[in-house]
Amino acid sequence: MNGAESLVKTFLQNGVDTVFANPGTSEMHFVAALDDHPEMRCVLCLFEGGTSGGADGYFRMKRDVAATLLHLAPGFGNAFANLHNARKANSGVVNVVGDHATHHLRYESPLKGDLTGISQAVSHWTRVSPDAKSVAGDGAAAIRAARANNGQVATLILPADTAWNPAVSPVVYDTVPPLTRPSEAEIEAAALRLTSENAALVVGGDALFGRLRELAGKIAARTGCRLVADTLIPRLSKGAGTAKIEQLVYPITPKIGQMEKLTSLTLVGTNRPVAFFAYPDKPSVPEPPACTISELCTPEMDVAWTIEALSDAVGVGSRTGFQSYELDLPDVPTGQLTLEKVGQALAALMPENAVVCNESITSGAAVIPPTKTARPHEFLGGTGGAIGYSLPCAVGAAIACPDRKLIALTGDGSAMYTLQSLWTMAREGLDITVIIFANRGYQILRHELANVGVESYGQNASAMFDIEEPLIDWVSLARGHGVPGMRTDDMESFCKALQAGLQNQGPYLIEVACP
Repeated sequence: MNGAESLVKTFLQNGVDTVFANPGTSEMHFVAALDDHPEMRCVLCLFEGGTSGGADGYFRMKRDVAATLLHLAPGFGNAFANLHNARKANSGVVNVVGDHATHHLRYESPLKGDLTGISQAVSHWTRVSPDAKSVAGDGAAAIRAARANNGQVATLILPADTAWNPAVSPVVYDTVPPLTRPSEAEIEAAALRLTSENAALVVGGDALFGRLRELAGKIAARTGCRLVADTLIPRLSKGAGTAKIEQLVYPITPKIGQMEKLTSLTLVGTNRPVAFFAYPDKPSVPEPPACTISELCTPEMDVAWTIEALSDAVGVGSRTGFQSYELDLPDVPTGQLTLEKVGQALAALMPENAVVCNESITSGAAVIPPTKTARPHEFLGGTGGAIGYSLPCAVGAAIACPDRKLIALTGDGSAMYTLQSLWTMAREGLDITVIIFANRGYQILRHELANVGVESYGQNASAMFDIEEPLIDWVSLARGHGVPGMRTDDMESFCKALQAGLQNQGPYLIEVACP
């Protein structure tokens, strides 16, 4: 058994059976070892950002880790942006990165780089295996680190000779360290604080979906506090039957308006809300100056225990109800295409238990609101602000949940970052309907220019925002990657395309010609 074989066996014995891969020469022994284990699902991604985005989406839905297989410092660098998103989402990811053989690192070969430095900039845990006999134990430690603290980015760097030299048997790691919990006194203080006027319970992580979301809704109903979620969230239950929650908006001025009357924020499973950027004459944080901030439970702590303890402390019982969204499906719209009507069509036609990966950064402001009263579904949002996450995230989520319909919403500018994911969707036969909002530019930048006080702009600024010359033909790009598609410019054609995509058992792309 060589080092690579011991690592694959270690992964399987520790419950890691999916790897999103973009290998190179230094990973060939690992590829050979994977070939001996058909029980390991190997998903080829044609760009490293697809591997990291896929592992992120997989964790968000599976609630367990997948691996990536990357090639030296440049390969890890290509994966960096979506690893940043995964870190902000508290997603557990195990990166396996091949490096040059230890005796070759003394030379300045073309692909040599500061792999450890790049990894440490985004990973919670980084280790370089010193020899083949250490690989299995290091692999087990990487998986343990990725599963710790509700999900972390762990990176194991394997010099090539550690993969081909003789190794030892696989290793099963010890249990993950227990999560930290707030004290009973902190729970009691939070329970009292939530009953005060204009108090808010701000939840994140596992409290945004499933049973914990329902409990959070009951806490809000029992105490009269506002239940709030931040702008960018990893996963959110939406639609009929889910507890009502107020999500903070992106622009800083209306976000300040949402929070202007609050006297206290109690944070559970999330960080303090903050403006995306600094703007002239605007604050970095949106809450009023006198508002009390209480970090009851950070994202790395025991969110489930905290929500349950808080519900007991405020007197939630078996008969305690909560405010929820009722099913209210709009009519299927017709006529002129508008983004509001696209949202209505999505709400009317989306099947129950669908998973929506959303990166419709500017279009989403009009598209998403009607889905509040759609059939129950899950919503995966951007977390780190690095664009190009939606398509690979949908790949990972579809592999984690093969029995659920995936819908990926994305702007054309964002989709260009990781359009290779369309090929992976076709290769794997994934049930994903991709909706591209073709607004022909980086529209968010127009808003940001106004936010910093620039009222008008000329040729050079326009050249930085527009992607109109030449126009990107998304239907042709999709077909070139093996995905059927349709361009739509009115509601009849959009609804026809959406129904076709939802009925199709594989990937399908819809290009929306934005008005």
